[in-house]
Amino acid sequence: MLLTDETSLVAALRARDEAAFVALVDAYGPSLRRFIMSFVRTPATADDVLQDTWIAVLRGIDRFEGRSSLKTWLYRIAANTAKTRAVREGRTLPFSSLATDEAEPSVDPARFLGADHPRWPGHWAAEPADWAEQPEARLLSAETRRVIEDAIATLPDSQRLVITLRDLEGFPSEEVAELLDLSEGNQRVLLHRGRSRVRATLESYLAGSS
Repeated sequence: MLLTDETSLVAALRARDEAAFVALVDAYGPSLRRFIMSFVRTPATADDVLQDTWIAVLRGIDRFEGRSSLKTWLYRIAANTAKTRAVREGRTLPFSSLATDEAEPSVDPARFLGADHPRWPGHWAAEPADWAEQPEARLLSAETRRVIEDAIATLPDSQRLVITLRDLEGFPSEEVAELLDLSEGNQRVLLHRGRSRVRATLESYLAGSS
């Protein structure tokens, strides 16, 4: 079953085609589980939520209207299921809490020249490292990927959710805003701040292991 043919896939799912459902689970199961872990406390709970998500998909596929992509619909079900479970466990992360903290700087202010600098107030004190000079094999190594994954895992919930959907799962900005009930502006700010933190961590790692 080719997942790129969404119309045929939805028709097969509505016909309760087992092969189509297995293909859907194989394609989206791992990424949905990573997404769910942003809401719940333990891997075991994430597994339970993922199972409930698939049950909800099977029960709701006949009502899928195609106003969003099937992928976005899957993630919305997972988010709603995970949010309900998180509230039950006493961990609240309502989407309305994802608004940005305008007081939080995206980049450490110490990296910029002060307002009293005679020529370049507010400019970089030292420009960000040029990663074009790094060997490609190093940038793509498993260790570097782990540094990035660990950096994403330490982000605040709101930034982690947005960067996961945008940069790991490939959602366009408008779908992320819709999925998380964010304004386009808030979505952009959260993504920028998350990327800035991850870049700072990666920059430190690459500099320290040179």
